[in-house]
Amino acid sequence: MTGDEFVRRIRRLGRERGIVVRLESRKGKGSHGRPHYGDRFTTVKDRRQEIGQGLLAAMIRQLGLSREDIRGDGGKTG
Repeated sequence: MTGDEFVRRIRRLGRERGIVVRLESRKGKGSHGRPHYGDRFTTVKDRRQEIGQGLLAAMIRQLGLSREDIRGDGGKTG
């Protein structure tokens, strides 16, 4: 998943759960961003690039979420 897709998924999850989600774009060089999920945050390096599995797991933990929370289908089965 790319950084942009990660941000879209946590925004959708926030809407579903009534949690404020905002993206703080870093001023200056690069395309880093800091998505805030309620009172927690993480840093997304390059939002156009794929996120490695280890980094993705760390970002999910930093936001207090699980992999199931950010699944593309909203965790729905069938």
